[in-house]
Amino acid sequence: MADQDSSSPTNGNGDVADLPQVAGLAQYIKDLSVENPSAPAVYQWQEQPQLDVQFNINVNKVSDEVHEVVLKIDASARSQSGVHFVVDLSYAGLFALRNVPEEALAPFMLVEAPRLLFPFARQIIASSVQDAGFPPLMLDPIDFAGIYQAQIQAAQQGQSADGQGAEPSIQ
Repeated sequence: MADQDSSSPTNGNGDVADLPQVAGLAQYIKDLSVENPSAPAVYQWQEQPQLDVQFNINVNKVSDEVHEVVLKIDASARSQSGVHFVVDLSYAGLFALRNVPEEALAPFMLVEAPRLLFPFARQIIASSVQDAGFPPLMLDPIDFAGIYQAQIQAAQQGQSADGQGAEPSIQ
């Protein structure tokens, strides 16, 4: 019988240092803007505003093993009377990645990292809107995996049509 340590996470396939490793190093507000351009008149308006929420994900390579993922959320409320509020938030996280296969890099940066950042960004948006004198805006959860899959499918369809499509990428 071989003398093997069954508690080894490598299952005898090599050193732990060779396994993929991911760590969140920091989370922070990169940019936050809250506007209440129609105050004080907005507090007298009776109509229900229409909400518009947009988001974007940017990935920046900080070093060979560190990436910054920025979740940008723009939320606004408008009615016929005018603009109720506008909130623009860029919430970022630094993630260290070591030995992560190239094919797993984009899914982590565009799905898992934003999924980890979103609850904190959601709370900042809710608090900011409430601090502006409105009921807190509780954003619905975002299906980052579904959006990523849709982008891959759209890219594959574009590739079959013009030969130029590709998987979503990060810089």
